[in-house]
Amino acid sequence: MSILDKVVAAVTPMESDEDRAKAHRDAQDLAASNPWLDRALRHHEQIGTAFERARHATTEGDATTAVKQLADVLIAHSVAEEVVLYPALVMEGHKGHATIAYEEQTLAKVQMAELERLTPLSQEWRDKLEHIRGAVLHHIYEEESTWFPELAREVSEIDRPMLDQRFEEEYNRCLRSTAV
Repeated sequence: MSILDKVVAAVTPMESDEDRAKAHRDAQDLAASNPWLDRALRHHEQIGTAFERARHATTEGDATTAVKQLADVLIAHSVAEEVVLYPALVMEGHKGHATIAYEEQTLAKVQMAELERLTPLSQEWRDKLEHIRGAVLHHIYEEESTWFPELAREVSEIDRPMLDQRFEEEYNRCLRSTAV
């Protein structure tokens, strides 16, 4: 973790597991009438599971495989958000949220690239994985507690099916491209 990362972590208190769970439950309530949100929440759950697989890997091979699977779902999800959901945030008047979201996801991709260069299961690798996990969990919390509920309440009934269709298409397209 860089000096800057440590400073930011020290001055930015992380939300609790309870806060994250409540935000997820509240967002699930909105997901019934917003299929795109339901899809995003399921992706978030998959990302959490992928982090846990990587954290609990016991061999370098398992760790490498787990990080590859994490990267696949994390990148496909982030690209789908960047192409579909963040522009919708901007169009609904939330340019600030979208700007932060783009920046956070770009940093996560850089961090994932750095993680892939480290020796799996080394202390440096574990520290980097935890740093990425913390940043991604915080990003997910921002989306589930504020950004996506605002979008769900504001997007028109007419736009909801298109938003869901495009979000699914972009996710699947990106996931297929990582499998090649």
